[in-house]
Amino acid sequence: MGYALLFGAIGAEVFATTMLRASEGFSKILPSVLCVIGYIVCYVFFGHALKYLNLAIAYALWCGIGIVATSIFSYFLFHERISLYGYAGIGLIMAGCILVNLKGTP
Repeated sequence: MGYALLFGAIGAEVFATTMLRASEGFSKILPSVLCVIGYIVCYVFFGHALKYLNLAIAYALWCGIGIVATSIFSYFLFHERISLYGYAGIGLIMAGCILVNLKGTP
């Protein structure tokens, strides 16, 4: 149950961040409203996920997977490019998420 809520929070956060970019500094009303709703949903789901999951593990996964997913969406939706160093950094983030999830608790 905890991981389902966590992945719901991650999905809502990626959606909200994508809408934040689409809102162009909150100058477009629909993406702005969707952004705010997305963040509210994200924090509600994340708060409920913490009833079941360790905060350190949940937060690491939330941030790491959110960064990777947002990078992928920004590439395809907004045609934003990143450098080789950016790809290396994303790879390290993914490795960190795996390590924290596998060996993050004693």
